[in-house]
Amino acid sequence: MPLLNSLLSLVVLALSAVPSVLTFQPGFNYSSEKVRGVNLGGWLVLEPWITPSIFQNTGNSAIVDEWTFGEYQDYDTALAALQNHWNSWITEDDFKAIAAAGLNHVRLPIGYWAFAVGPGEPYITGQLDYLDKAITWASNHNLKLIIDLHGAPGSQNGFDNSGQKMPYPTWQTNQTDIDRTNDIIKTIVSIVDSEYQTVPIIAPLNEPAGYNGTQMLSVVKQYWQDSYESIRYPDGSSTESNTVELIHDAFQDLSYWDGFMVDGYDGVAMDTHIYQMFTYQQVAYNYSQHISEACSHRSSLADFDLWIIVGEWTPASTDCAKWLNGRGTGARYDGTLSGTTADGSCTGKTGNATTFSTEYKQFMRQYWEAQVISYEKGSGWIQWTWKAENADDWSYQAGLEYGWIPQDPTKLEYPNICD
Repeated sequence: MPLLNSLLSLVVLALSAVPSVLTFQPGFNYSSEKVRGVNLGGWLVLEPWITPSIFQNTGNSAIVDEWTFGEYQDYDTALAALQNHWNSWITEDDFKAIAAAGLNHVRLPIGYWAFAVGPGEPYITGQLDYLDKAITWASNHNLKLIIDLHGAPGSQNGFDNSGQKMPYPTWQTNQTDIDRTNDIIKTIVSIVDSEYQTVPIIAPLNEPAGYNGTQMLSVVKQYWQDSYESIRYPDGSSTESNTVELIHDAFQDLSYWDGFMVDGYDGVAMDTHIYQMFTYQQVAYNYSQHISEACSHRSSLADFDLWIIVGEWTPASTDCAKWLNGRGTGARYDGTLSGTTADGSCTGKTGNATTFSTEYKQFMRQYWEAQVISYEKGSGWIQWTWKAENADDWSYQAGLEYGWIPQDPTKLEYPNICD
């Protein structure tokens, strides 16, 4: 009997040492299943290159982001344009098609202004109705929805896709804005906490500009920890939620994050974004160099100490898509970006896929598969983006139609391309 009691005591101790095993049950098994998904770019956060017509229709070249879309137009005019866009750009049919393509995740970018607009901020609201629709549609089609806070007050990176394009972000310099952002995460948690089977992940901030230096990185690391409390322990509760926090690498090498939020934490995943067209060196790669670099990520992803998802990537290999680098801005690839020298012509590299050569589409298939193989060495991938008005090289939807993306993402034509 003493032996039995001792064994029971050991069992109790062992179980108490791993509470997450018993209590943390996210809506997707990120340890054993691969994330295969797509982003709904340009829907609830405008991006000029994804929907250039919305910006062209304003007749005002100073409208370059969602901030100026509200600032430089009559409110009713801007609201009507946004409502028409929200109603038509993504519908339940898109969720149905995404599920039919064998995908299991959708990442939904949304700006802070959907939840709370401050004094003097010209943003137009109304996005939350569509967030509700997205949750319902994802549930209807057995898809997992990642809610991604894509823009913070003051901007975390100065990109147009943060809502406000600016030369240098200010979010990290303003504690009020940082606190506002964490409060918005708490609001998101309150909306979706009971929906964790459909919304298993919240990403509390997209792409903070860690390359701006130690001050930004210090703020970001503290924010990841503060938002962890908001997501994992809602309302200050001692009871864990079942929602995963997806932090971003802030454009730092993964080795920078070794050991971060590992001990004493659970339910944390890392988001990394991998593109090969935003440096002069990479945009000049030939086809085989693009594929080789894609394959080179396998070991760093396999060895990382958190779940790691490549939350943005693309089979596009150039920056030729109109306004990809900002409204009115050219491309590195063809030398139309100020201060660059051309590596080639953008003709047949972007726009409508009917202009793509057989050789180019074959390369895109090989490049897509090399990335999928590499990124599944981690926890999986979410391609940017589902659709674009005039950039089929970026569009998952177009890739399915024209054949550089398989109808089943596990059915590869080049399974040994990285060997």
